[in-house]
Amino acid sequence: MAEAVLEREPALPRAPGTVRRNRAWEGLRGYGLIAAMWIRSTMTYRTSFFLSTFGNAAITLLDFVAIFIMFSHVEVLGGFTLPEVALLYGSASASLGFADLLMGNTDRIGQRIRDGSLDTMLVRPVPVLAQVAADRFALRRLGRTGQGLGVLCWAVAVLDVDWTPGRVLLVPVMVVSGAAIFGALLVAGAAFQFAAKDAAEVQNAFTYGGCTMLQYPPAVFGTDLLRGVTFVVPLAFVNWLPALYVLGRPDPLGLPDAVAFASPLVAFLVFLPASLAWRAGVRSYRSTGS
Repeated sequence: MAEAVLEREPALPRAPGTVRRNRAWEGLRGYGLIAAMWIRSTMTYRTSFFLSTFGNAAITLLDFVAIFIMFSHVEVLGGFTLPEVALLYGSASASLGFADLLMGNTDRIGQRIRDGSLDTMLVRPVPVLAQVAADRFALRRLGRTGQGLGVLCWAVAVLDVDWTPGRVLLVPVMVVSGAAIFGALLVAGAAFQFAAKDAAEVQNAFTYGGCTMLQYPPAVFGTDLLRGVTFVVPLAFVNWLPALYVLGRPDPLGLPDAVAFASPLVAFLVFLPASLAWRAGVRSYRSTGS
């Protein structure tokens, strides 16, 4: 029944572009309604919300505290000073924070596939991805985003950099594009769970694990790893390549400065196969036990 509803054709033919726009609008509207419902539920207990948000920020901030303590014993790490590492840390944390806030619940798809609760989403007039992403929308995740932005603002304030218009513009573009890249990886990981059924940790390895890696200078990693996160899984475009341009440092792989501005394009290119994989996963779904 779910498949029949999902594949039912509209009664009147429409132009393909109109159908895609309507579908996108339905997804955004449905996402907003579901997220608003969970936000209202969360704000019913405001004290609990503020405490959990503060706790989320404090726990994630401990990562930077560890970096700060490290710099009490060394002056540079991989050729980077503390404010330069703070730029990497803040941008990566803020990007993942936004992606986690908006798309983080996609890692629950494996549980829904196993218990069959995904069936209820297939019969609703809202794209499944919008429902999965907005389900149990956790506003407390703003804590991670806020602490990342705080560290990033501090780094920008204390860095000794010639702030040209291009460098100033690149900082917010870096955060937004990085969030889009992490979001694409979350979607790709969710699509993979249709085949693996329980692959949330694989998804987390590329998102949370990737964020941890990007918080440190690229010079501390091997060349093969740098090639892999640049040309295979393009995590380097989240913040490494833009940040190197902002700091006026050369890329370890010898790439031209222009690649620092390619993050929005890379985010779009990563979303294409991720969305196709998601559509293929939904179409292959045959309810619980498949």
